[in-house]
Amino acid sequence: MNFDQAHTQFVKQHLSARSGERRDRLERGHRHAETLFLRQIWWLLRGHFEHLHPEYEVPDWRGRSYFADFAWLPGFIKLIIEIKGYATHVQDMDRRKFCNELNRETFLRAMGYQVISFSYDDVEQRPDLCLTLLRLLIGQYETGQVPVSRTLLAEKEVLRLAMQSSAPIRLIDVARHFDIDNKSAMRMLRSLSADGWLIPAYSGAKQRIVRYELAPHAVNYFL
Repeated sequence: MNFDQAHTQFVKQHLSARSGERRDRLERGHRHAETLFLRQIWWLLRGHFEHLHPEYEVPDWRGRSYFADFAWLPGFIKLIIEIKGYATHVQDMDRRKFCNELNRETFLRAMGYQVISFSYDDVEQRPDLCLTLLRLLIGQYETGQVPVSRTLLAEKEVLRLAMQSSAPIRLIDVARHFDIDNKSAMRMLRSLSADGWLIPAYSGAKQRIVRYELAPHAVNYFL
């Protein structure tokens, strides 16, 4: 099944399960920006729309209905995804609307939702960036859903440490992060380097490895 077929089925399924304002909101709200997000980002990341809900109704802190562009609800995870256009969310926003938006997002977090937003410009022009960021976020939730070895989890954490660091990581950085000895830290770094996830940086004429840099492709694929 290709994207267009799956998307048509996805929308029909949710329309058939709704009535009244919830159905009208889906018909009015699921437009170009939302479809573009699904086509260029979500479909490439997941390949299906399971557990994804378009124009998802949640209450705000005043008890009023608010419709998020998408909610991903696979069990205990509650993720709200918004696609925000510049005109709607910046140019046309006054101080009261700005306060209401911040209060709504804070309330949703208090209710257990993780709220993330993508700009329409990024969805349209830089979907690879959105895909990478969303993969990183979802990967945090899914790590515990499939059996993995302790070694793999540790190596993923090293890569995450390298990605979050403002400079190439050192042996001592890994040892301190895991509270392990240098020998164990070196073993993880060499394994990741041999697999192509880390690139060693040498001192002098390649006499000694002093740091490890994250390989360019690693951010896209280690999760």
